[in-house]
Amino acid sequence: MKNFKNYVPHILAILGFVVVALAYFYPVLSGKQIFQSDIVQYTGMAKELNDFRQANNEETYWVNNAFGGMPTYQLGAKYPHNYIKELDYFIRFLPRPADYVFLYFIGFYLLLLTYKVKPLKAFIGALLFGFSTYLIVILGAGHNAKAHAIAYMPMVLAGVHLVFRKKYLLGGILTMIAAALEIAANHFQMTYYLLIFLVIVTLYYSVHYIKQKEVSSLLKMFGIFAVAGILAIGLNATNLMATSEYAKFSTRSDSELTIAPDGSPKESTNAMTHEYITEYSYGIFETFNLLVPRITGGGNGENIGTNSNTYKYVSSFLQSQGYDPAPAQQFADHAPTYWGKQPIVAAPAYIGAVVLFLALLCFFVDNRKVKYYLGAGAAVSIALSWGHNFFLTDFLIDTLPLYNKFRAITSIQVIAELCFPILAILGLQAFFKASKEEQFKAIKLSGMVFAGIVVLLFVLKGMMDFEGSNDSYYAQVFQDGGSGFISALVDDRKAMYTKDLLRTLLFVALAAAILWAYNKEKLNAKTAVIIVGLLGVVDLVAIDTNYVNKDNFVSKQQVEQPFQATPADQQILADKSQFRVFEQQGGFSSARSSYFHHSLGGYHAAKPKKVQDLFDYQIAQQNLEVLNMLNVKYIIGKNEEGADIPLQNPEANGNAWFVKNIQKVANADEMMAAMKSFKSKETALVYNSVNLPKTTFAADSLSQIKLTNYQPNKLEYQTNNKADGFAVFSEIYYPKGWNISIDGKPAEMIEVNYTLRGLNIPAGNHKVVFSFEPEVVKTGSTISLITSIIALLLVAAGIFFATRNKNEEKVQNI
Repeated sequence: MKNFKNYVPHILAILGFVVVALAYFYPVLSGKQIFQSDIVQYTGMAKELNDFRQANNEETYWVNNAFGGMPTYQLGAKYPHNYIKELDYFIRFLPRPADYVFLYFIGFYLLLLTYKVKPLKAFIGALLFGFSTYLIVILGAGHNAKAHAIAYMPMVLAGVHLVFRKKYLLGGILTMIAAALEIAANHFQMTYYLLIFLVIVTLYYSVHYIKQKEVSSLLKMFGIFAVAGILAIGLNATNLMATSEYAKFSTRSDSELTIAPDGSPKESTNAMTHEYITEYSYGIFETFNLLVPRITGGGNGENIGTNSNTYKYVSSFLQSQGYDPAPAQQFADHAPTYWGKQPIVAAPAYIGAVVLFLALLCFFVDNRKVKYYLGAGAAVSIALSWGHNFFLTDFLIDTLPLYNKFRAITSIQVIAELCFPILAILGLQAFFKASKEEQFKAIKLSGMVFAGIVVLLFVLKGMMDFEGSNDSYYAQVFQDGGSGFISALVDDRKAMYTKDLLRTLLFVALAAAILWAYNKEKLNAKTAVIIVGLLGVVDLVAIDTNYVNKDNFVSKQQVEQPFQATPADQQILADKSQFRVFEQQGGFSSARSSYFHHSLGGYHAAKPKKVQDLFDYQIAQQNLEVLNMLNVKYIIGKNEEGADIPLQNPEANGNAWFVKNIQKVANADEMMAAMKSFKSKETALVYNSVNLPKTTFAADSLSQIKLTNYQPNKLEYQTNNKADGFAVFSEIYYPKGWNISIDGKPAEMIEVNYTLRGLNIPAGNHKVVFSFEPEVVKTGSTISLITSIIALLLVAAGIFFATRNKNEEKVQNI
């Protein structure tokens, strides 16, 4: 019974997290689901995969409804023996997105316990972390994988911290499990940024133990991390190996082309240019929105109300032009008040005035040196988030391994959003342990620093122009009234600046006042902790609900079926043959057509590289011959009324065809140039390195290839030709995983026309089969199974030794 009482606070905390997560996203209790724009796109991309899975009760690792065809490795593929993913599903038992918020809470709570924080303060700290505005906003946008990976960061840090505290057994096991879950979240950019922070943590402890002449202990820790890391990777072997394989053929890999679409030489063949990587770079002044939420205008679509200058101006302008003033409400509901340097911002990455006040307090009142690596982690992440505004960014892109594989570099600020709440709670706990004199001094110094920041920001207001990079576009919308609209918008931006600055000052003053009241013995410790915690949560939730609230929720059906078939879609669906569709408006940035058809386009952060190249170099340059060879039978365009219309392409080549000749080219540049004028029904383009028995073939008008059976991972053809021939298949070439046979005998396909499949076909009638049976899945699954057994044995051994040690301690205490 005594031992059970020790667990009661933790049980209550977990129940509290469940209640709070469900309370914030309360529409889920009535069966509604959150509408997330990115998940809408994912639903379109994964439609064929999910349909196949449901119909056949098995997995396909290839689909053809997006980008002409691609592996499902980054589309929600499920792998055999992926037991760490099953553990993840078990932990995320709440309805989405409450499950991710619960993960935020529980991971951070566990982390604070490893810093010896008491349950009440750890509970408050978990809420302050989980309600950090950025972490809530990404859920509204549908960045689920990012939220998922961020949620496991505190748990990984908890394991690492325990190991460095010489809690080898518990720390090692927790590090292994947490790291495996972090990798399983499948957002490698977030995991990479976490590793950067862990390097800082490791440097701190390395210096500490070397100074203490405990090198052997340090080496032991490194050994534990190595074992934990290897096992964490092994538990995710299939996904990591499959993703690594696909990455080489995606837009995240370097290009073979040395010329640009306009024919000019490329400055770089890197997968992503410096400009693309740093397109989203935090402005240095914009960093103050961590403390003052809308200091640079908030987001691109702020609700500023009918009392705003913008609303009044738009309403008056519309009336003066003889229009209904009602649309002015739409401007007020989604006003473009953001005036920072980034192209688009949904919301400020507000960490909280109370959180930052307490974090600063930590440096004045907490004697533990861990605050230095937490402060360094926060400072480094903020500096790196400045992107092209930071002098070291280009150097890091060119030299730091993998740094150039990720864009939206601003998201590295999640490390600051991890560190500041830790500092805040450490500061809060240290405050109540300090002497009265130390408490008063810490309040005084922290208050003076914040007062100085507020005064400085008020002074800087007079030096700002409050003009955004997109203002010229908004001015053009209003034509002659453009300058008046911008003037009204600037006035609202100034008002937001002042209002939120005063808001921050108020919350900091209230938090300081509560701590001062405790110092003067007007409040007891528990009351003071609870009030300060409530202030911090109210501060954050009040901002969060401006961006993610009940209005984000819709019916379950609308989420599961986000796209509705248009008359154009229905007409195309009536055609039961196998072909592709290209939707002009969505192009390569929408998965709408992928939901209904085998689309040439799609939506993905890592598109098949060569299909993207074909779009940039050929399709976007109006080369219809490329659409023909890709078997694009229908193009969805728009009529004069803006409605979708299906335009049939009678020149589409079909599923496969025999060519008359093969033209060899030296490299990708020559291949791309040759495609501008070649006739795809007659000629196939291959590289010089390909050995072929012959390059010309007798014309036979009666020869044919017919697709007789279609499944996304298995294509069967029947061929009929009098002489040996060379066939081109309008399927995307992917050199891994495809097994080809002719009448049951293995055959090898050849890459032709930059990204299609070619095959030598002997004379006569033959059955050709393409089966996608990726070896990487088989190998990875075997590794995962073996690793799972080892990990389970280690956990069992850990529990056994921990229990035995406790029993021995009890015997010694008798």
